[in-house]
Amino acid sequence: MLPSPNLAVLREAVRRLEAGRRKHAGLLPFSVAALDEKLAGGLALGAVHDVAGGEGAADDAAATLFVAGILARLSGPVLWCLARPDFFAPGPAQAGLAPDRVIYAEVREEAARLASCEEGLRHASLAGVVVELSRLSMVQSRRLQLAAEEGGGLGIVLRRWRRAGDAAGFSQPNAAATRWRISAAPSVSLPVPGIGLPRWRVELLRCRGGGTADVILEACDEQGHLGLPAGLADRAFGARRRRA
Repeated sequence: MLPSPNLAVLREAVRRLEAGRRKHAGLLPFSVAALDEKLAGGLALGAVHDVAGGEGAADDAAATLFVAGILARLSGPVLWCLARPDFFAPGPAQAGLAPDRVIYAEVREEAARLASCEEGLRHASLAGVVVELSRLSMVQSRRLQLAAEEGGGLGIVLRRWRRAGDAAGFSQPNAAATRWRISAAPSVSLPVPGIGLPRWRVELLRCRGGGTADVILEACDEQGHLGLPAGLADRAFGARRRRA
């Protein structure tokens, strides 16, 4: 009787086969060294990325604008699969994502939103597809990842929690290439009365084949670009880093 093959060897063989079939669609750099170095050059196209806000409404808004800024730096139409009719188009427009580039699809059932996202990702004519979900399983994310590899565009899962307990599922493993958490951070104080530039805490919690990051950045400008505030270069936010 032949001995059983080593499981680790089999997994490595499967990984190499999948890598050989995968399309190399390129990278979208942030032009922020603290992020691009951990991403091996930038955000992978032809892949799915998982994004969530922190704990409050301001964090949810920051996460939405973070996603809009990414899409603003791509060329072509965008499909956004909405969970609820509360999308405020002028907000993403300030991050560079013009409303006339976005195709809005309001789909109440998560299964139907996933199907719409998967179909959109297979179309090479779309620059990116966003789907708002509360949960994302390994099987679901794998289907989306395969569709993104086929179409070559950018897929983003934007978490929208129905209940506070749903956020606990964000730490569960899935097939997304990266996982992010975006939170609003205090603005820099101005020497005169007024509102300072908005800033975000940007956490790269997981990156397939890369590292993690936890930095304070200036929010997206009108071209979708993030900025590293003066005086914060090479500094992480907080003493401890959380892992997904």
